[in-house]
Amino acid sequence: MSTTSARARRALWVAAAAFLLAACTGPSADTGPEEPAADSGGVDSTAPLDFAVITHGSEGDAFWSVVQNGAQDAARDLGVEVSYLADGDAGAQSKLIDNAVAQGKTGLVVSMANPDALKSSIEAAVRAGIPVITINSGADRSTEFGAITHVGQDETVAGEAAGERLKGEGKKKILCVIHEAGNSGLNDRCEGAKQGFGGNVTNLQVDVANPTDAEARIRGALQTDSAIDGVLTLNSQVADRAVAAAESAGSAAEVATFDLNTDVVKSIQDGKILFAVDQQQYQQGYVPIVMLKLYRENGNTLGGGQPVFTGPGFVDKSNADQVETYTERGTR
Repeated sequence: MSTTSARARRALWVAAAAFLLAACTGPSADTGPEEPAADSGGVDSTAPLDFAVITHGSEGDAFWSVVQNGAQDAARDLGVEVSYLADGDAGAQSKLIDNAVAQGKTGLVVSMANPDALKSSIEAAVRAGIPVITINSGADRSTEFGAITHVGQDETVAGEAAGERLKGEGKKKILCVIHEAGNSGLNDRCEGAKQGFGGNVTNLQVDVANPTDAEARIRGALQTDSAIDGVLTLNSQVADRAVAAAESAGSAAEVATFDLNTDVVKSIQDGKILFAVDQQQYQQGYVPIVMLKLYRENGNTLGGGQPVFTGPGFVDKSNADQVETYTERGTR
């Protein structure tokens, strides 16, 4: 059994457990987790469940809109309050966490693209007795900061799986396109791809907020080095830009990507993108809300001290038609 297969099976089991637990009604809140120490400020265990999801996503981002949909759907299904806030600037994101603590939120879900910038704010929330679940990025720092668990994918493992698939496609040299400076998870993806590919991988930094420039930079890299026969993008919005860049550069390089949107699925169906690595980000919004409710009302945790994995999975021509339905409704 491969390491990737074992992880995928474990991820499926844990995610399924979360949803099964969500169907059960826990005992009253006064039987929940132990109260924090008196000098911590505490959180009233009888307070209505009012959670905040605070991410580093930007407004209108196709990836993070699916995370938001997951959190809001969980709020509706479970009858709890959930607010979704996002800021791509780590300092501003840290202030959003501080504000949520000051407002008396009873649970936090936080993505950690820049863990060091969020450390003091997350630790302050934990000291105040507010349970924190980290998602998407920063898994290796989650326990250190006091979070009860992390929900997402291991970015290095996901990168290795992508590199292995590109090697299986016969590629010899890969361009790995990083779209967000300072995001440690993206660097882990490229490093993992290098390990899984076992060959020549070159990183290219672009800015997802400037898609025209991103396309130009990818095109320039392909024109400069004709040996590049594979492009791995780490964001669905950059993927089709990479396809266009390869076409305009007259390059035979084929594109694979991380993450999904409707355009990526269509490009997979049309044979323009080889595959997408799917971390199922809807679960990164939905499952933590289930987990926070169970933690507050029944003292439950999931993962046994380890991250709860939502990926990696793969979408290619074999399953793109099925997944298309889900992307159109905003849940994949």
